[in-house]
Amino acid sequence: MLANTNVHPMEDLKLRLKQILEVVPPKSEIYYIDYPVYNNGGDLLIMKGTEAFFKDNDIKVIRRYSVWDVPFPLDIPRNAIIVLQGGGNFGDLYPVHQKMREKIIAGHPKNRIVILPQTIFFKSDIELKKTAQVLNFHKDLHFFVRDMPTYELAQKEFSKVHVYLSPDMAHQLWPIKPKGKPILEMLYFFREDIEKNKEQVKYEKAAKNNSAFLDWNTLYNRVDRRVIRLVTSSLKSRRAKWPVSWFWAKYSDYMVHKAINNFSKYKAVTTSRLHGHILACLLDQPNVLLDNSYGKNSNYYAAWTQKNPKGRLESGQSESDTYSKPAEKPKGTGSVVITDGAAL
Repeated sequence: MLANTNVHPMEDLKLRLKQILEVVPPKSEIYYIDYPVYNNGGDLLIMKGTEAFFKDNDIKVIRRYSVWDVPFPLDIPRNAIIVLQGGGNFGDLYPVHQKMREKIIAGHPKNRIVILPQTIFFKSDIELKKTAQVLNFHKDLHFFVRDMPTYELAQKEFSKVHVYLSPDMAHQLWPIKPKGKPILEMLYFFREDIEKNKEQVKYEKAAKNNSAFLDWNTLYNRVDRRVIRLVTSSLKSRRAKWPVSWFWAKYSDYMVHKAINNFSKYKAVTTSRLHGHILACLLDQPNVLLDNSYGKNSNYYAAWTQKNPKGRLESGQSESDTYSKPAEKPKGTGSVVITDGAAL
């Protein structure tokens, strides 16, 4: 149930993010690590929502690092909080980010560490157990997760970690004003990577020839990709004589606005991208959500966006159909915190 029936469902999700202030209080000094430097607009929306959250709550970012330029060893003052980027890359599908994250946690046992809202997925139980060993060793680790199956898995495996249920950081951007009135009917925004769901094929076959099909890779062009390669190589070298981080902050603003401009052209969106769905909801735009390959999308919808009348999950897909749901409810010592204290 919503905390206040007079509050728009998207405003309610934005308000729920304030629970993060319990562990990252206003005026905190933080190290923000693993901000995205690639052409996944969903992760860029998360980053922009995260930066907006820091600004809105007077949280001071001392240093920012991407996966490409974080130094090891990393000397962080004892009183600084380490804040790790949220998203959907926690697990063994994206090992570069996961290994860096675990190295940060293992290397800073005396700092408070906060993982912003994530979805967990491991193909390998062995890798899951290895990760659990790293996380459970830390005494002040706070993990925000985006759906109930992830929360239950985190409680079971990360029993020494403080676990919380939270919406995605992109909700801090609510509301986003559309760029003009829509002039086209339907945008099909379908993922084409390792999380692709075969169910989207029926939409591809049924759609009219003049329908638009996009993904982040096709929304962003050759120039965008060249800029990303330049920024990435500069961050890796750590010897760049130009303000790389400042430039990327500005260029990623442009990339997010490019996504907003494109979505704004359409009266409705059908998407298998979680952040295609979230962006449409932030624009208050009618949309249909298809699941991804392992249930991330339907789990998120069940936890948070099903109350939004502008979005719906494709018929026949539900939380019970997903691959990531545990067979039984596990026990754990973590605590779940929701803004109004209500159960989902």
